[in-house]
Amino acid sequence: MPFANLGSAGSLADNHRMTQRKSELDAVAIALLLGCCLFWGFQQVLMKATLPELAPAFQAGLRFVAATLLLWVWCVWRGIKLWQDDGSLPAGLLAGALFAGEFACIYVGLQYTTASRLTLFLYTAPFWVAVLLPLWVPTERLRPLQWLGLCCAFLAVMFALGGGFTGALATPAHWRGDLLALSAGLLWGLTTITIRSSTLMRVSAEKLLFYQLGMSAVALPMLSLFFGEKWHWHFSAFAWGSLAAQALLGAFMSFLAWMWMLGRYPATRISVFVFLTPICALLFGALWLEEPVTLSLLAALSLVALGIVLVNRPAARNVQSPDAAHTPLQGG
Repeated sequence: MPFANLGSAGSLADNHRMTQRKSELDAVAIALLLGCCLFWGFQQVLMKATLPELAPAFQAGLRFVAATLLLWVWCVWRGIKLWQDDGSLPAGLLAGALFAGEFACIYVGLQYTTASRLTLFLYTAPFWVAVLLPLWVPTERLRPLQWLGLCCAFLAVMFALGGGFTGALATPAHWRGDLLALSAGLLWGLTTITIRSSTLMRVSAEKLLFYQLGMSAVALPMLSLFFGEKWHWHFSAFAWGSLAAQALLGAFMSFLAWMWMLGRYPATRISVFVFLTPICALLFGALWLEEPVTLSLLAALSLVALGIVLVNRPAARNVQSPDAAHTPLQGG
């Protein structure tokens, strides 16, 4: 889920200076992309399934504390510097705060709405970026085809929200969850905009990720205390396994794999894979949690997929290098 969410190919320059970029996706890239999207869709369902044992902000805090420690160990082992003064601290703290807010909305929102609906609304993030980024980066102005993609996204949200007027979803709680999911998508988009328009474009992938994970590791436990959530350590084997998967596979390995791919493969080729995440969340939610699969939700997923492809479609006569293309978002 989308991380982090969140770097650009430019931030990988220091780590991949000696790596030759490829113009096409090879079998390794496709396998990694499929694995990331599959897990990001699954982890929303996993997080929701763990809520009966672990309160949302407490669960999120444990996840990011563990992931931050893993990333720190990785950086020590690889000799990657995290503490040098490079002028990125203000932007890094802002990006980290936005990232923490995104995951607070995700975990709390899962209490009220289905994992599949939450993932759909979360993946409106690319469209927030497309609309807002040109205010800070004028070269990112939208083309007519991209505006068409935004229209598809708007219709998708309307289809999905329409499901909240009828049946089991017609409750204030579900609306609360949907609005939290939309807020998470907006915060994800603002995180990306902060990165794209600041000095964070020049820091290493590991340091960029450390800002986001570290801020979340501090803010989410504090939020849990503010909510008055009960902290306890007598978990079932399932809850321990869920936390391990969320921290190791979700917040650490998949995020680093995504950033590694951004530094090696064309960003526009990678970005079209993100639409698989909501589809995976829909399938896992239906199979595991028996969440309803409605026609409006299927129509919304289709429109989101089409919209993401259109928004990320390169211009016919684009002379930019692959590194300068639109930054694909990372799964949340």
